Amino acid sequence: MKSAKLMLALMITVVPMLASAQLRSSDKVVTKVPFQFVVANKPVPAGEWVVQAASGDGKVVMIRNGDAKVNLLSTISVSETGMAAAAPALVFHKYGDRCFLWGMKIEGSRIVYRLPESKAEIELRAQNAPMSEEILLAYLQ
Repeated sequence: MKSAKLMLALMITVVPMLASAQLRSSDKVVTKVPFQFVVANKPVPAGEWVVQAASGDGKVVMIRNGDAKVNLLSTISVSETGMAAAAPALVFHKYGDRCFLWGMKIEGSRIVYRLPESKAEIELRAQNAPMSEEILLAYLQ
């Protein structure tokens, strides 16, 4: 009985957080990326990029650059940070001069939407290559 009460309390606490963790279709993060980067195992050019939900459940995002005519779909996973994001942003991992889109943040949310690692980033990480994080502020459209 005690275990059932604990499980019920846990579900009441966690389920609303999971529901709010989904990316809304109205959330479009837009930013100008001044460097080439890799997303979904594909190198893409610098330019203005838009990231938005592409599925009703918010688990797939479309990443596009209209000028370069690049449209990519990627699954995302959700993790939570300690502090809410002060502004919308795209987050990149940099290994030397190679950049990989890692995820995005929405202003006011502690949720980070993470993209799967590309094969090249996995290899660099396995080689213990030094990594830095690049955060580009964006705006919601």
